[in-house]
Order: sequence, then structure tokens, then C-alpha cells
Amino acid sequence: MTAAYTADEMMTVAAARRLREGQSCFVGIGLPSTAANLARRTHAPGLVLVYESGTIGARPDLPPLSIGDGVLADTADAVVSVPEIFNYWLQPGRIDVGFLGAAQIDRFANINTTVIGPYADPEVRLPGAGGAPEIAASCREVTVIVRQSRRAFVDRVDFVTSVGFGSGPGDRERLGLRGGGPRTVITDLAILEPDPASSELVVTHLHPGVTLDQARAATGWDLATAAELRETAPPTPEELGVLRHLTGDSGRTRP
Repeated sequence: MTAAYTADEMMTVAAARRLREGQSCFVGIGLPSTAANLARRTHAPGLVLVYESGTIGARPDLPPLSIGDGVLADTADAVVSVPEIFNYWLQPGRIDVGFLGAAQIDRFANINTTVIGPYADPEVRLPGAGGAPEIAASCREVTVIVRQSRRAFVDRVDFVTSVGFGSGPGDRERLGLRGGGPRTVITDLAILEPDPASSELVVTHLHPGVTLDQARAATGWDLATAAELRETAPPTPEELGVLRHLTGDSGRTRP
């Protein structure tokens, strides 16, 4: 019997499952890092974690506090300069998967982590781009992890920090972007993927206990579904045990 779990745990487990043995993964801090480390501890021990600070093959016992956390360098196969990470590894397309978060994401998977509101006079100034635009541009595929709400899932982002599919099919090619773009958006409610014809995000999986109406109510556009809508498999006891070790959580129940 599967143990009780939270919506965030379901989201993190679903993201971890997207990573495969032997892949190289450019990891962001927060939920992306937790998911990548969960994958390495469960089904993909040969997953190569790459952090923006220049660490390749890091094996932290717990998710790092930042890209500058010393545990990354202490456990890495190699530590190189930041320019080498971007110029040699990322930009030429040598990284399989990029894991990103978002403050806003729109129907074409464009990401905003810069400002909420007009750029010149924003309501909120966000942390900014960091390496996210290069990750979104150059990785062979990108997975985005973000909690689903109308505040985050908007028809058009206020500012395009990292390009997904621009305004639709062909935009990535016109911009000369090497990578395949966002292939999966994983939320606390569902899994979304770009429609092959329109590049618009559609629901392919609903997490257990979540209805399509709930997912649509948390989205700022008319959210469509794939031809075959599936239910996400719930977390296994093993996945939950490893995840709770990584996060220091235990004894939670799903709301």
C-alpha cells in the first residue's frame, strides 16, 4: 500500500521519474535539485548532475542550499570554470536535460523569472535569469517544475526570461536555438506537454485525486488535454522514503 503523500511530494516524484540512467542533467536549485537527487538515489544512480557553479557529477547527500554549496565541489567528479560549463558543455548541446523552475509560465512554455508587471515599473522584481536562458536554449530537452495557479500559469508571461516555444511552431528555429525546448511541465496537479502540432501546453496526466476542472481553474488560458489523458502513478514507499530523507520531512499526509 502506498503511503500518504503531499501534492509537492507527488510533483517532485513525477519530475524525478522523467530522468533516465546515464543522462546528464543541468540542475537548478530548489525543487529541480531535489527531484534530480531523488532520481539519482532511486532508479538512475548513473545520472550526472551538473550545476551552474562548474561542478560535474556532483553527489550531494542532501540537496545543496545554493549552486555555491561546498558539498557540490566536494563530491563532484570534476570542477571547472563557469565559462567552461556554459561555453563547452551547455551551449554546444552536450547536456541532455535541463531542470528549471518558473515564477510565470505561459501556454507556449515561455518562462519569466525577471519581473511581474511592466519591466520599467514592475510590481515585483524577481531574482532574474541566471543561467536559465542558456539552459532553455541549449539543452536537448527541458523539464519545468512549478506549482500550478493562475498567478503562475498565465496566457502570456510579463517578460520572457527563457524562451520555450515563443509564439508557436517554428519560433525556436527562427531564433537559432539549438535545444529541443520544454518537453515536460510538472506541477502539483498535473503533467503538461507541448502539443506536437501547435506547441501549446496540454494536460497529459492528472495526479491522483485531481480533476480536470481543478487543473483548468488553476490555469490562465483555456487548457486543453491530450487525446489520451492518463493518471500519474502515485509515489511508491521507496520514493517517499528517499525523498523525505532528502528534505527532512516525515509523517505528512496528503491534503
